[in-house]
Amino acid sequence: MAETRDCEQCGAAFTPRREHARFCSARCRVAWNREHTGDRAAEESALDWSMAAMRDATARLLRAAPRDRARPFAVISEAVWWVTIVDATLVRYHPDTYDAVLADQPAKERRLIEETLGGLRFVRNRMGQYLDPVDFVQPQEGSGAGEVRLTAWTWKPVPRPALESLPLRGQEWEMTRYRAYRAQLAGHSVGETFGRAAEFLRLAAERASLAADAEAREAGAAVP
Repeated sequence: MAETRDCEQCGAAFTPRREHARFCSARCRVAWNREHTGDRAAEESALDWSMAAMRDATARLLRAAPRDRARPFAVISEAVWWVTIVDATLVRYHPDTYDAVLADQPAKERRLIEETLGGLRFVRNRMGQYLDPVDFVQPQEGSGAGEVRLTAWTWKPVPRPALESLPLRGQEWEMTRYRAYRAQLAGHSVGETFGRAAEFLRLAAERASLAADAEAREAGAAVP
């Protein structure tokens, strides 16, 4: 049986298309946003600072890998965290813009972006709780940990996760993320992964900001 949840605006039951879906329709989402203008301003601020944190975290990947063996894994873990935070913020509060930016991509690139972000969500859910960071990434083959940039490190294959503790819908979502990890992360470089994800999120965040500005101007013009 498909999972259902109640729309936060009208209360109607609906089947979520995405894990973080809150509303049954775009109309309900727009109505909720208009009624919670203060919350909307806070959301925009949160997107701004989380984007800044993501840029800082991914920029650290361009530096030479620290000789302290634990530090590279911490840097990569932080980049995973901030990329998925920005992704979740956009999906939750700006789904139409997110979908529009995805739709602008060629079909092949769209699939790569969706699966790359799905794979990073899998890492976020598993790293540190079920698997250690060292289980996910490794230095470039034949190089010492302190000899190459972190962008040259690669993602390792990881075993299929045990998901029996999750509800059926949760198992489906996590298996989709796992398959995305195998397709677009395992065997690929850290730089390729974060480069693709961060560029898409940058485009989506910029368009979301423009849309929010336009909405604010429209709301202001409507005030007598």
